[in-house]
Amino acid sequence: VQLQASGGGLVQAGGSLRPSCAASGRTFSSYAMAWFRQAPGKEREFVAAMNWSGGTTYYADSVKGRCTISTNNAKDTVYLQMNSLKPEDTAVYFCAADRWGSGASAANAYNYWGQGTQVTVSS
Repeated sequence: VQLQASGGGLVQAGGSLRPSCAASGRTFSSYAMAWFRQAPGKEREFVAAMNWSGGTTYYADSVKGRCTISTNNAKDTVYLQMNSLKPEDTAVYFCAADRWGSGASAANAYNYWGQGTQVTVSS
């Protein structure tokens, strides 16, 4: 599955963004979906995930209560609603997919990756 991430941008601290990740030519109906992020000089880290059925979601402690992962009804786009953004949320955000996955937090569990979208939060 090919993934295309978009919807990043520049926002002030306290603001909101909703990056999206679109599947090319298919749906996510049998895929676990996740968002990871990577800040300059840091390792890629888990942000949020949804298991393949969409029934269970997982969040990193650093974003819990501020972010929500969801899909549209067609299950061909995944969103990451981010509220109350902080400067430390600044990173390139990547979406990832894992067929029949459980929504793991480890990056190596995911076989398909989007190209990333930049999120910058100014103080």
